Amino acid sequence: MHGRASSVVAGDSRLAKVKRAALSHIPGDEGWPVVGRTLYTLADPSREVDNMVRRFGPVYRTRLFGETSVALIGPDANELMLTDQSKLFSSTHGWNSILGRLFPRGLMLLDFEEHRLHRRALSVAFKAAPMKSYLQNLNSGIAERVARWRSHGTEMLFYPAMKQLTLDLAASSFLGAQIGTEADKITSAFVNMIAAATSIIRRPLPFTQMALGVSGRQAVVAYFHDQIPLRRAQGGQDLFSQLCQATHDDGALLSEQDIVDHLSFFMMAAHDTLTSSLTTFVYMLAVHPEWQIRLRDEISSLGLRNGEPLPFEKLEAMPLTEMALKEAMRLKPPVPSMPRRVTRDFRFRGYAIPAGTLTGISALYTHHMPEHWPNPEMFDPMRFTDHAQRTRRHFAYVPFGGGAHMCIGLRFAYMQAKCFAVHFLQNLAVSLKPGYNSTWQAWPIPKPKDGLPVVLRPAT
Repeated sequence: MHGRASSVVAGDSRLAKVKRAALSHIPGDEGWPVVGRTLYTLADPSREVDNMVRRFGPVYRTRLFGETSVALIGPDANELMLTDQSKLFSSTHGWNSILGRLFPRGLMLLDFEEHRLHRRALSVAFKAAPMKSYLQNLNSGIAERVARWRSHGTEMLFYPAMKQLTLDLAASSFLGAQIGTEADKITSAFVNMIAAATSIIRRPLPFTQMALGVSGRQAVVAYFHDQIPLRRAQGGQDLFSQLCQATHDDGALLSEQDIVDHLSFFMMAAHDTLTSSLTTFVYMLAVHPEWQIRLRDEISSLGLRNGEPLPFEKLEAMPLTEMALKEAMRLKPPVPSMPRRVTRDFRFRGYAIPAGTLTGISALYTHHMPEHWPNPEMFDPMRFTDHAQRTRRHFAYVPFGGGAHMCIGLRFAYMQAKCFAVHFLQNLAVSLKPGYNSTWQAWPIPKPKDGLPVVLRPAT
């Protein structure tokens, strides 16, 4: 599969973009002058990929955000890119133009051996003891917020409420009680950083969202650097303190800059993707109230009093809840597409793809392929029974990526989602107003365009 014509060192800052003419042999449509097919993709990425695959097949050429690229579509492409046994695909140079200014050198942006070494060092923060500590914070934070929702009336915009909750939970679980009076300043900075990461203007020009994001990063970096010596001296079970104690294989502590970069990235990832996934989950339960009943019955079988914390040991006793969460992420994957840049010439499905090509896969498209998901638009958590998962094509479901870059926080995400489901469904029943139709923004992270107005009533 490897070509002989050219290659680059993965992770090399000199990894050059391929010349546009070098991709002319790949079928495709680059759209309008200057803007290419960017507007089509922003308007409806699912329809855009479906249209291109119908016209050109699962390998096609397009032009987005000023660069010609090649899309690789389907489970076999997902497997090739995510397992990447031959180190053909650079995550650093795929994500850097999107996240590099605000979340540089987060784990997802590292490649190959460097990624492996950092992942091993960071894994200490996701072992049982710190996870139990995170769950304590999640239980108290979610229970308090759900009680507030219940007392404030029947109608609310769910997405902004969930966005605030996940940000507050990330601050408490990841930064710990020591953050104190700095909480509002730090969370506000993160809001600006996250908004800037997907803003149209990519330079920090005065009065732009990117300028606010860069300023927010400066505040976060300064706070983290000030805190690292204290956290190293005092210890703790929050993620920040765990990273301050993490070591590489040779026993060396992570550098201060590595701690800052990884913690910033984890805060962003845990906030935005979980907001999207839990909003989708609640929306699907509102549309399918029979699943509220089934999940509430499962939660009742745990034997917990209303308001009692979900024990760590009970997480595995919620299979239906996990199946419903998985189905929500199938329908609206929190990371709809995953970019990479090619490090060496290679061939795929008969096409020569040169080094330097920007490429990517589409979880959103793959999750709706009818050959793998019959009636793909239907919400059906039973797609995730053990038998169904064993018999389905591997890499047809990739909401958390896969291979070496499988999301390191996957268990944390499921834990937070299950904890939320327990407290939410014990207390509330959710529905939509009659005749309501929700419209969603699918890219860069799915969210309801109108904030998702819901009706909440006490659970019976």
